[in-house]
Amino acid sequence: MGIKKQKRHRRIVRFYKTCFGFRPPFKVLCDGTFIHHLFINNIIPADTSISKILGDPVKLFTTRCVLAELKSLGEGYSDSLNVGRDLVPARCDHEKRKSAVDCLTEVIGDKNSEHFFVASQDADLRKKFQEIAAVPVIFALRNALFLEPPSESQHQFANSAEEERSHMTDLEFKMLFKKRKRSASEETGDSSDENEDLSNKIVEDLKKNSAKRKGDVKDKVQFKRKRAKGPNPLSCKKKKTENQKPVAKKESNNNENKTQDDSLRSRNKKRKRSRKKKDPTDATD
Repeated sequence: MGIKKQKRHRRIVRFYKTCFGFRPPFKVLCDGTFIHHLFINNIIPADTSISKILGDPVKLFTTRCVLAELKSLGEGYSDSLNVGRDLVPARCDHEKRKSAVDCLTEVIGDKNSEHFFVASQDADLRKKFQEIAAVPVIFALRNALFLEPPSESQHQFANSAEEERSHMTDLEFKMLFKKRKRSASEETGDSSDENEDLSNKIVEDLKKNSAKRKGDVKDKVQFKRKRAKGPNPLSCKKKKTENQKPVAKKESNNNENKTQDDSLRSRNKKRKRSRKKKDPTDATD
């Protein structure tokens, strides 16, 4: 898989993790068209290939209605049916068999509380699920698998949810008001008029703070960008300062003086040979 494609998929998965609370191992709900495509293109094992896209381990699910639909298509889909039976069955409380589209929409619901990834080759079904807030969609093209980017409606829902989280709820407002009122009454005393004035001031301050928070909310969910860092200081050479030059000269002069002293000492240490005088008796002999 290419590096750009991998980065794009990881960015999409990070969006669903931060905004909608998806956590690994991810659950992937497959329909009959996707299972048949996996078998024809020999994408085996399917869980490992999907986990490479999402960057985390994966569990594959399907429903009884999807298996019944594959069974009704005839012998040409018998191998795909065997592949679908190996998947984990998702809860499907339909007494009578429904179409795969209706079954999957009921399993997902309005909020996708089970946090399913939906894998399908049906373009209409994929568009339908992209209108729901927290439903990521996977599809395949020949031997390659792709994760669809979030739609505009999903981005808008994430922004509205982020704004709601940043604002203070009524219960939090009351709790904070009581806490500030107690601390103010303890500092000032028991006078009721002063307490009323303080309570009014506290309410005004809280309203101002909530208005500031509303103005400070950003429109888009932002992620931390990796910025380029500086070079490793251990791999860089140290800068030579001007003070180091005279030191180097002094060291060179000291080394020259040492060599001169050593040469003088070596000369002085040379042994002087003493010549013995010859005896006259040896000459007469």
